[in-house]
Amino acid sequence: MGDPRGFLKVRSRREPAERPVEERIKDWLDVHAESGLQDWTQEQAARCMDCGTPFCMSGCPLGNIIPEWNDLVRQGQWEDAYHRLSMTNNFPEVTGRICPALCESACVLGIHQPPTMIKNDEVTIIDQAWDLEYVKPLPPERLSDQTVAVVGSGPAGLACAQQLTRAGHTVVGVDRDGEVGGLMRCGLPDFKLV
Repeated sequence: MGDPRGFLKVRSRREPAERPVEERIKDWLDVHAESGLQDWTQEQAARCMDCGTPFCMSGCPLGNIIPEWNDLVRQGQWEDAYHRLSMTNNFPEVTGRICPALCESACVLGIHQPPTMIKNDEVTIIDQAWDLEYVKPLPPERLSDQTVAVVGSGPAGLACAQQLTRAGHTVVGVDRDGEVGGLMRCGLPDFKLV
C-alpha cells in the first residue's frame, strides 16, 4: 500500500492553475483552468505517506478509504480506484467538487509539508471513471417483495434510495418540490459542479 518514500520524493504540492479573474467574473464555470487527469496527478497521489493511522479517513465525513484510492491513483489503476471510492461514496461526482476537504486538514503529511491533494484525486477518479465508462448501473441480484418510500430526494434521500435499490427493494421517492436533486439542483451554483 502506497510508496513509503513517496512524500520524500515529491515534496511540493502542485495546485491546479486558476482561470484569470477577468474571465471568471463573466461566467459561472469552474475556477480552475485545469481539471481532470493532469500529467502530475499520479505523482501528487504518491505523496500519500501510508502513515499507519490515516487521520484523513476520520476527517472525511463519509469515511472514504483515502489511502487506498490514493495508492490506486498513483499506480494509474482508475477502475479499482473508482470502485474503492464508490464503496463509501454514493455521489463522488458531486461530493468531490463541493466538499470543503476536511480530510486534507487532517492529513498527517500536513504537519510538516502541504497535505496531499485528496480532493483533486477524488474528482480525477470520478472524471476518469466517467470518461473510461466504468460507471455503470448496478441492478440488484434479486428483488425483494418490499417497497420502501424515501421522503425527500436531496443527496441523502438519493443515497438512501440507491442503497435500498442495491439491496433489492423497490423504492418510491417522494419530494415536495416534485423534482429530484434537492440542494444539488437548486442550492449549488454551476461552477461548483462543473
